[in-house]
Amino acid sequence: MSDPAPPVGRARRASFDPLPEWAGIATRLVHGTRRPELNAGAVVGPIYQTSTFHFPAAHSESADRGRVYLYTRLENPTLEGPTETIRQLEGGEEARLFSSGMGAISATILSLVRSGDEVVALRDLYGGTLDLLSELLPRFGVRVRWVTAAEAAVPEQVIRRGTRLVWLESPTNPTLSVVDLRRWAEVADDAGALLAVDNTFATPINQNPLALGADLVVHSATKYLAGHSDVLSGAVVGPSALLERIDAKGYLGSSPDPFAAFLLARSLKTLSLRVARQNENGRRVVDALARHPAVRQVFYPGRNDPREEEIAARQMRGRGGMISLSLRGGPSAVDPFLRRLRFVHVASSLGSVESLASVPAITSHRHLTAAELADRGIDASMVRLSLGVEEPGDLVRDLTEALDAAGHRSEAPL
Repeated sequence: MSDPAPPVGRARRASFDPLPEWAGIATRLVHGTRRPELNAGAVVGPIYQTSTFHFPAAHSESADRGRVYLYTRLENPTLEGPTETIRQLEGGEEARLFSSGMGAISATILSLVRSGDEVVALRDLYGGTLDLLSELLPRFGVRVRWVTAAEAAVPEQVIRRGTRLVWLESPTNPTLSVVDLRRWAEVADDAGALLAVDNTFATPINQNPLALGADLVVHSATKYLAGHSDVLSGAVVGPSALLERIDAKGYLGSSPDPFAAFLLARSLKTLSLRVARQNENGRRVVDALARHPAVRQVFYPGRNDPREEEIAARQMRGRGGMISLSLRGGPSAVDPFLRRLRFVHVASSLGSVESLASVPAITSHRHLTAAELADRGIDASMVRLSLGVEEPGDLVRDLTEALDAAGHRSEAPL
């Protein structure tokens, strides 16, 4: 995996010690938000666990807004470190934190569209995003046009003048399909539409949508960025002009708690190390499970489609730790498989240091009908794996032995 230094844009508060341009990602994650002169010399930034702030003089908010905090729903010093780190990772001019991934997604979409607008979206998205687009937006007169997997290969035939916003994931959840982000960005730009990309699965270590032409990149920071199953957070990164439009006043109230921001800042320091191991675990586990007789199909970025493999090789630096597999024994094989896992928790999240397994049909995409699940290639025999940072051989053995226990003999070497 390569280790380029992402482009550095304008910081929201220019008070962090500058790093040399040649500093790589791992170095920036550790040192990119140092300002010990403002933190009593502390190496680790403090937690400002306060809801409100004292004004040094009457009406000082209007007199000198740039250096005065008002209310934690709007700004808090604890948030600035992780916000700046994520901005640097994605190479945007500005970033903003939210209290959850859905907070970031809903604030972005609701801030950018209005009644009569059209949103174009992949059908293959996280279930919460699907619900927001299909259930909430139509109530406000916003049209949503859904794009099939086949149509995703020809954005020129999908995006048209009048489209306000395009929403993509790549790789997609949970089938791990890969979308040509540069091509979509070019077509969206020609049509005058904004392109937003959910980069949660790939992480900014493996992929940078802004560098490929996207206007905005969104993260459920709960997942890989926080990475320890103990924080809820979300983030959006992009040009300052767009970020000022995205719930800049905090009207939607999705503001992160200072302690959550502190934990996120702590976790980001090890992001590149964690993702490197998860990339390696993904490669090792895919190679093993693809040869197991109990597995009908393995879903992994670029694996099942030569065209997608070419795209993934071009726009991704690593393929990640997300894998989905369908079991040859059908839905009845899922429970015996999950029950036998030792090191893989059965849980409905992803991106953690612990490996996790879930069944999308009854977790992330549980609100879809049977027909809608089938349209997306999701059936009750599909298991989604989020690989952590355990030893790769241990994960391979755990998974293959669990498959064996479900009634099949393993042919995959450790």
